[in-house]
Amino acid sequence: MCMLEGLTWKLLVLFFFVLAAVHGQIRYSIPEEMNKGSVVGNIVQDLGLDVKRMKSGRARIFTEDSREYIGLNVDKGTLVVRERMDREELCAQVTPCSLHFQIILENPMEMHRVDVEILDINDHAPVFARKEINIDIGESAVPGVRFSLDNARDPDVGLNALQRYTLNPTDHFTLKELSRSDGTKYVEMVLQTPLDREQHEEHKLILTAFDGGSPQKSGTVRITVVVIDANDNHPVFSQPVYRVSFPENAQKGTTVVIVSANDNDKGANGEVTYSFPQNTGIEAIDIFIINSESGEIKLNGVLDYEKSKQYELNVEARDIGGLTDTSKVLVEITDVNDNAPVISVISFSNPIPEDSAPETVIAMLNIKDIDSGKNGQVKCSVNSDLPFRIKSSSSNFYSLVTDQFLDREKVSEYNITITATDEGSPSLFTSKILNIKISDVNDNAPVFQRQSYTAYVTENNTPGVSIFAVTASDKDSGNNARISYFLEDVLVNGVSASTYISVHAESGEILAVRSFDYEQTKEFNIRVKAQDGGNPPLSSNVSVKIIIQDQNDNAPQVLYPVQTGGSVVAEMVPRSADVGYLVSKVVAVDVDSGQNAWLSYKLQKATDRALFEVGAQNGEIRTVRQVTDKDAVKQKLTVVVEDNGQPSRSATVNINVAVADSFPEVLSEFTDFTHIKDYNDNLTFYLVLALAVVSFLFIVSTIAILSVKCYRWRRERMFYKSGANLPVIPYYPPLYADVGGTGTLQHVYNYEVCRTTDSRKSDLKYARPSSESIISLDTSGTQTLTHAHRGNLTSDSEDKVRSENSETFMRARENDNTQRW
Repeated sequence: MCMLEGLTWKLLVLFFFVLAAVHGQIRYSIPEEMNKGSVVGNIVQDLGLDVKRMKSGRARIFTEDSREYIGLNVDKGTLVVRERMDREELCAQVTPCSLHFQIILENPMEMHRVDVEILDINDHAPVFARKEINIDIGESAVPGVRFSLDNARDPDVGLNALQRYTLNPTDHFTLKELSRSDGTKYVEMVLQTPLDREQHEEHKLILTAFDGGSPQKSGTVRITVVVIDANDNHPVFSQPVYRVSFPENAQKGTTVVIVSANDNDKGANGEVTYSFPQNTGIEAIDIFIINSESGEIKLNGVLDYEKSKQYELNVEARDIGGLTDTSKVLVEITDVNDNAPVISVISFSNPIPEDSAPETVIAMLNIKDIDSGKNGQVKCSVNSDLPFRIKSSSSNFYSLVTDQFLDREKVSEYNITITATDEGSPSLFTSKILNIKISDVNDNAPVFQRQSYTAYVTENNTPGVSIFAVTASDKDSGNNARISYFLEDVLVNGVSASTYISVHAESGEILAVRSFDYEQTKEFNIRVKAQDGGNPPLSSNVSVKIIIQDQNDNAPQVLYPVQTGGSVVAEMVPRSADVGYLVSKVVAVDVDSGQNAWLSYKLQKATDRALFEVGAQNGEIRTVRQVTDKDAVKQKLTVVVEDNGQPSRSATVNINVAVADSFPEVLSEFTDFTHIKDYNDNLTFYLVLALAVVSFLFIVSTIAILSVKCYRWRRERMFYKSGANLPVIPYYPPLYADVGGTGTLQHVYNYEVCRTTDSRKSDLKYARPSSESIISLDTSGTQTLTHAHRGNLTSDSEDKVRSENSETFMRARENDNTQRW
């Protein structure tokens, strides 16, 4: 026995290593009850793969059932037993018994079907449900009468299943072996010779059942036959076989069929009772019930076409004398569309990038309907308005793929409803929702709200002050939408824009690096770049025009008359001058702009306020009355020039006016020629005093000369720097008008002076002027200078500015009669 068992095991192990690939699938055969960890097969070698591919493809097993008996060792590329398998538990009597599963690999997606057949081993002996069978047989029973015996049950299949029965002794009875439509065997005991209760009231028999395994196993049951008194007739069924078709959704209690048997005996011997004999399958007994008196068979459980398509019932009719007859009831179950399709997600890629190409596989699905025929045929679909579609890859397997290009900025996620519908009537369906998120790709550059910007900043600003802020938006998300701002390196007035402006990298705020001066720079352009944080980054730029706004930070500057520290400028007015006589004109400019440069003039101080007035808009000094002999020769005027800024700024100019008809009269007023000679007896005292005074005057004169030189040098520098921005003709707002007649000085006088060392002895030629004279005297009164000489005392730039502003006045007087002194 042990040798046979060892030989069987070796044969099974040999079967274990036999495999075949048919229609793209791998098949293995292994015996049941293998230990955990046992190797089923080298799947890597059989599929022509390698271990690296198994690892990179994240190889795994997908089974349609929740329980996995076979595992995958990715490191070795082998299939191993994960759980001890009992073929009888898995498949019962179904042969062949196979496990079906899929090996799934990704990147790219691959799917391989593997079938593992579980081979039966003879691990069960035939077993009877009862240990002893009692049969009552009337002595009048004729040879040929059959008696149903218990079936032995052996869960094994094939050769290991139940093969034959034996009965001992065989003096009166023999066995008749029968087979059902499903191949299972059962036996009946047939009476061969009549029984005689008077000889043997009781018979003891042994029924033995054998399987075909190696070693062979068997089971026995004791049969006790009790011979009873005569009962001449046995029941006879109306039909040897009853056939009925029944839907699987029939309700409990529904009548399946009514069987009937007739017994020709009278009285109690003719009364028949119905029952299911012991050889009826246990499953059938649990589902059907029979009325012992009427023979009505009813449904007592739930039918399921998917579990069993038909049932075979053995029905026994027995009279009171123990005579029986048997019949069969074949119940064929018809399928009803009572199972909706089942959707299983094998693989699911989520999220997917928005730049995924069409036909990109998102998910692998397994859809199964256990109904049969059209009831089990399935159609799969998704929402028609979404950029996805279902693609059938093989039987019961489907792929969810993209149908067009995706755009996360339009739709960032989808709820895809997958609907599986069978073709039954009425059809059943199942829906499953997959939420797919679209991951962002940096495909959008930052966009500014406007194509260009204009910003304003007031001059004399504090460095670091915020001027403006630009904002850009990016439709992407995450780092792809994180925007940084940069100042492009462009030139502003010949230097880098970064010396003027800085841009905050995160907020886009534009800051002033230094204080601006409107008089130097009125406006300039910069470019700001917005760049996202994608890889590679995308960017865009925008032009920003910075306009400097003027402040009233410059006081008016008097161009004429020029104020010097070394001479006194005097305007001569004849005593015959009429009312409105143009004495002089104050010319001033303001380097500011707008209202800050609108100038007004007014007379602040005057020796005689009733004699002169100043034009508020044009700065012209005119007489307001007739000059008389009583008017002082020396008149001093102070004119204030004020701009229109807030607050306003001003400048003052002092003008000396000589009211006289002759030049000597002017000299006598502006110089002092009295020589007083004082003599002192103490000559030594005066000599010392004179020496001290001379020394003091020398020091003071030196300091004064240096001061004047420095002052003139600074004034020249100031005019030089602002010369490009100073207008030649003073600016008058449009609403200001020249109300002084012609608005120009009408006459020019030229003087010739022939002087000696002592001015008091110099010759002076002159003619009485008809209008005005301009006289330049030094403070000591020892020299008189023409306009040409006086021009040489100032810088070239001053002379140029003054001559240009006076050119209009000089041309108006060129036709007047001039006389030389």
